[in-house]
Amino acid sequence: MKLIIATIKPFKLEEVREALTGIGVRGMMVTEIKGFGAQSGHTEIYRGAEYAVNFVPKIKLEVAVSAAMADQVVDTITKAARTGKIGDGKIFVLDIQQALRVRTGETNDDAL
Repeated sequence: MKLIIATIKPFKLEEVREALTGIGVRGMMVTEIKGFGAQSGHTEIYRGAEYAVNFVPKIKLEVAVSAAMADQVVDTITKAARTGKIGDGKIFVLDIQQALRVRTGETNDDAL
């Protein structure tokens, strides 16, 4: 089993969600976050004053899938989230040692 953590631009969330449900992903966790990477934030003008925005709004997706499906999920997120501009995000893939569905007691792949 794999845990895929992806950071994407907020306006790409619905497009990524639709693409993932289209390939059979049955659930995901979504968190609004702020961060920075290569872009190191940006400046904005508000009421005539310029100020620095050091942390950029992002969306963090967490998707647990079987190991066999991980590459397809990464590819799907990459295609759906890409704008071709700086700040498109990152994807991390981690191993899951154990999963358990609280309601039924199912474990590992059955719990996903």
